[in-house]
Amino acid sequence: MRLRVEFTTEPFDLDEAPAHALVAREVIEAAELDAVDVGPFGNTAEGGADEVLAAVDALLRRTLASGATRISFQVNVLGEADA
Repeated sequence: MRLRVEFTTEPFDLDEAPAHALVAREVIEAAELDAVDVGPFGNTAEGGADEVLAAVDALLRRTLASGATRISFQVNVLGEADA
């Protein structure tokens, strides 16, 4: 099964990326995921279910420890046409 995860971390800071945002980028870019897109207002990544779920676990733990006060996720199962 392939999954797509979309997420944001808060609080936002448009002047300088907060520590939790930098940690989120580090976690997602280090994970074995495909089609990673990290941006200031949202982030997406795709991959196998085990890899995505492991990255989500690490992302939650590390961004909360780095000062995130809210993390919003959406996870979608990809069909063959989406992959």
